[in-house]
Amino acid sequence: MMDNQAQAGLYASVAQEAAAVVIRRYSTSFSLATRLLEKPVRRHVENIYALVRIADECVDGACAGSGSAPDAIRSCLDKLEQETLDAVAGCYSSNLVVHAFSITAREVGIGPELIRPFFASMRADLEQAGHTRDSFDAYVYGSAEVVGLMCVRAFLLGSPVDAGLLARLDGGARRLGAAFQKVNFLRDLSDDYQDLGRSYFPGITVGEFSDAQKDALLADIEADLAAAAAVIPELPAGSRTAVAAVHALFAELAKRLGAVPARELMSRRVRVPDVVKLRLVAAAWIGQQPAVSGTWRLRRVPLLAALHRSSR
Repeated sequence: MMDNQAQAGLYASVAQEAAAVVIRRYSTSFSLATRLLEKPVRRHVENIYALVRIADECVDGACAGSGSAPDAIRSCLDKLEQETLDAVAGCYSSNLVVHAFSITAREVGIGPELIRPFFASMRADLEQAGHTRDSFDAYVYGSAEVVGLMCVRAFLLGSPVDAGLLARLDGGARRLGAAFQKVNFLRDLSDDYQDLGRSYFPGITVGEFSDAQKDALLADIEADLAAAAAVIPELPAGSRTAVAAVHALFAELAKRLGAVPARELMSRRVRVPDVVKLRLVAAAWIGQQPAVSGTWRLRRVPLLAALHRSSR
């Protein structure tokens, strides 16, 4: 029979395996990109994403789909936040995903200053149908930018970094997270409004959405993507390629949204085909390899084969 320490180690392994399943099942794009992370970093990013995903399911997905009343949904989110804070403080959690996140949080330095804003934004979806400029900025910060900041702490684990570099990487992570969220809002404009009764972009009436408004939103997104791209070369080698791949995937989605008239966005959901995702991820990986190296020629075949299998 295992002693308590061995049981705790087994439970930690199982929790993190469960978190990895979440990312594979819920996000093709993100799952593809995380294959380019070094294994220790990948584990932490999977743990972060899994918590983000189940919080979102609590607000918009499985919780509501199971017939839970609004008060029950709010209670579910509140309990998840408190359980997360307790686990990060050093407690065991019977929720496998929360336990996995707490392992990462303690190892890389994620504290309540990043966790609370995330849950505040999730809670806003239960309370607000629209946003002012200030509430929109706060929502994007909590729902997306802090996730980028969490990931930066995972990327930097074990790497020496000075205050100036950390500030630049944090700034780039925030801009990239903001770009991701705004792209998602634009892609899901119709579904958010018609199915959930929400309109995220301040000053925009969804039923009167125009090409000029769409172009202005895309210009803002492109500025975020450009600011983030400028910082990617400063990331540690073990995470740089994956971030470049995710950046490329969302830049491609933004480009495709730009090619669709505003009126059509109200009746169709723009996506990046899997074959294009594969090409972009592969290009990001190859672009980070040495220009002349027999090693990468040997390595790229199994990696690209794995990416191809995952895209089927």
